[in-house]
Amino acid sequence: METGYDTSPRRVGLFVTCLVDLFRPTVGFAAARLLEEAGCEVYVPVSQTCCGQPAYNSGDRADTAEIAKQVIEAFEEFDYIVAPSGSCAGMLKKHYPELFEGDPKWSARVEAFSAKVHELVSFLTDIRGVERVNAKLDAVVTYHDSCSGLRELGVKDQPRKLLASVEGVTIKEMKDPNVCCGFGGTFAVKYTEVSNAIVSAKTSDIKSSGAELLLAGDMGCLMNMAGKLRREKSSVEVRHIAEVLAGMTSAPPIGGKGDR
Repeated sequence: METGYDTSPRRVGLFVTCLVDLFRPTVGFAAARLLEEAGCEVYVPVSQTCCGQPAYNSGDRADTAEIAKQVIEAFEEFDYIVAPSGSCAGMLKKHYPELFEGDPKWSARVEAFSAKVHELVSFLTDIRGVERVNAKLDAVVTYHDSCSGLRELGVKDQPRKLLASVEGVTIKEMKDPNVCCGFGGTFAVKYTEVSNAIVSAKTSDIKSSGAELLLAGDMGCLMNMAGKLRREKSSVEVRHIAEVLAGMTSAPPIGGKGDR
């Protein structure tokens, strides 16, 4: 892995995320490998829990605050907190400060914590200065810009930059790579018909790109799109970008046969 910035060791707390932990542990191992190759000391606190986003999106601020306090206490000792998810990183970085705004005990503490939070690929490129990865995959890929990562954290060029350095990869953009996939966490549960209409348009765009592999940085989006593609009997495979960048593509694709 080639870097262009300071690569002195940094203590990074890896926020694994619920969906990675429960459905796609390979992404967590891939994230750890990428961080270590970028010169980081990686720690995975066993006391970490959900970021609280489902409760927050449902209007349950009290329970969200209690969950957030657990997360902060588990991670605030590290130099950086990194998540392989734009939505979880967005929750930790953007919404935690809103949740504790005006709280005399927690506000400053939360601000200090949130300032250290980053999405995985943007951390690698923007903070650690990674310019290319040592990975190989013969595949035509397309990349979906997840809403939170793109709109809350500005993650757009970074994944494409690193993907372009993967030997054998050809990138074919969708017509609308930045359009929502229809997941939206609890939105997909509350408004199933609307969600299905949105993901139908998204899978049509994916297939029209001519790519054989769909990549993104959020497991929620990936599982939603993979499920729709499978129901449509599409041959397009789905993976988290970290798996490709780390050269860890031996596991079945998301939603494929044998996927956990």
